[in-house]
Amino acid sequence: MKLELLISAVNAEADKLIEKMGVKSDAVLINQCGREDSAEIEVQGSLVRVLSFAEKGVGKSRNRAIDAARGDILLFADDDIVYEDGYAEKVVREFAMHPEADALFFNVQVCEERRTYYNTDYKRVHIWNSGRYPAYSIAIRRDALNSAGVRFSELFGGGARYSCGEDSLFIRDCLKAGLWMCRTATCIGREEPRPGGESTWFKGYDKKYFFDRGVLYAYLYGALAAPMGLRYVYAKRKTMCRDIPWQQAYKILKKGIKEGKDGKRNIR
Repeated sequence: MKLELLISAVNAEADKLIEKMGVKSDAVLINQCGREDSAEIEVQGSLVRVLSFAEKGVGKSRNRAIDAARGDILLFADDDIVYEDGYAEKVVREFAMHPEADALFFNVQVCEERRTYYNTDYKRVHIWNSGRYPAYSIAIRRDALNSAGVRFSELFGGGARYSCGEDSLFIRDCLKAGLWMCRTATCIGREEPRPGGESTWFKGYDKKYFFDRGVLYAYLYGALAAPMGLRYVYAKRKTMCRDIPWQQAYKILKKGIKEGKDGKRNIR
């Protein structure tokens, strides 16, 4: 088996980014930078293919990378992840040890306030405990992914109409397609915060945040979107609702749910 890293970046200097991330495997680097071109960079016997596009949106970026991929195992990456030496061997070894798994969720170290998960064992992941995982934790067998026909939503995520959630929808769709997804305690890298700590999509718990969360919940949970949204806002009210009272935040979220449900009907 051979690993290929799928990197999503914006306005990157390819050489510098590859060095900073510690890339030491084959990779596809999708650079959304306002121009259309391609290049190839050799790194310690591995090949990094750099594909530049004028478009924006992390869902589009990841889908471009999937379509261009050649590796047996695909590992999704953001441009603020730094990989440990031997990460490729670790990923391939885990898949060799677990032939039943179509996809594995790996540990990536992040600062405490941003941590949404930490795996301590090997275990199957189901729809009810899958929402905590970011895209950069996922490695997946390319043949299984292509057979399932699953791709990232281009409505959600940085640079898209709605600000986040493309990773949750991708995992949900993989599980619905019958892919066997499991977590592993193996750590492969760490997140290195961007200068100034600025996120590519998170601008605070403002009206857009709660509205976009409502749209996402409509797509994720359907008829259960409103109670799930209420549970989310109320449980997080002490951290998220300092500027907007949680009751008002929930009203905004419900407006997002309505737009999401209307959008789903229009798609049909």
